[in-house]
Amino acid sequence: MRSVSIDKLIEDLGLEVIHKPDNPVSEISRNELNRLGLQLAGFFKYFGYKRIQIIGNAEWHFLQGMEKDIRARRLDSIFQYPIPAVIITRNLEVFDEIIAAAEKYDRSILRTDMLTTKFTNRLVNYLDEALAPFITMHGVLVEVYGMGILITGESGVGKSETALELVKRGHRLVADDAVQIKKVGEDLLVGESPEVIRHFLEIRGLGILDIERLYGIGAVKKWEAIDLVVRLEDWDPQKEYDRLGLDDEYIDILGKKVVKLTIPVRPGRNVAMILEVATRNTRQKQFGYNAAVELDNRLKKEYEMKKQGGNK
Repeated sequence: MRSVSIDKLIEDLGLEVIHKPDNPVSEISRNELNRLGLQLAGFFKYFGYKRIQIIGNAEWHFLQGMEKDIRARRLDSIFQYPIPAVIITRNLEVFDEIIAAAEKYDRSILRTDMLTTKFTNRLVNYLDEALAPFITMHGVLVEVYGMGILITGESGVGKSETALELVKRGHRLVADDAVQIKKVGEDLLVGESPEVIRHFLEIRGLGILDIERLYGIGAVKKWEAIDLVVRLEDWDPQKEYDRLGLDDEYIDILGKKVVKLTIPVRPGRNVAMILEVATRNTRQKQFGYNAAVELDNRLKKEYEMKKQGGNK
């Protein structure tokens, strides 16, 4: 299970530290939040204490209306649980009882000046990405006509050369050799390059190329959603390749099925152009038009007409 440290959360979201233990042991491993409402009223049966706790305007005014000793007891009861952090929104004043409980149980208290709704939306989006399931795949990721194409295949089959040709044709490089893929939300796969090799491309016999320097900032992109997987393989004359495209093939990546094409490679084939056409064709299918199905329907219709004519 992936997790985010308190320090990284503070840095990435620009949070103010009210109190933080010298060595906070809590790691954030859940993308859900909990607004301290029922717990302030003394109800703990379904307390999601493993989540980040939020104190917004309503919770703050509820606390303000309590007598001081009751407020201290309620907060002490909350902070006994191993909560990862409490975040106070709208730059609201931090009650002394909150700080006292945090110091007693070594809990982190953070603050932001953002409105509660806007901050919770931002925090959930941040945690969705930071805690997303993650794998690294060998291949090349490019953006072609606004779609993310993951090119896979054995070493030396021509993945990087194809990517370079696509860049020359006006498309963008996302990652070469190692593609880090996250599943964000329920069905979005996002690929990017490791920071250390970002925007670099390896061409055998030529070496390492800096695509951003050679072709400009418009030739590269930091990340892209993966819409299509294309596997390149050396042409095998004994193998029967799909010539119609009636049946789609899929690959499973982090539990999501992605359309997969297998493209045989041999001298004289313009693989970059084929990938451009494959991208356009995939987009058409997404909008409900399948050329293979259309041709199949026409042939069936023609056959039925000839059959009826022959019966007369």
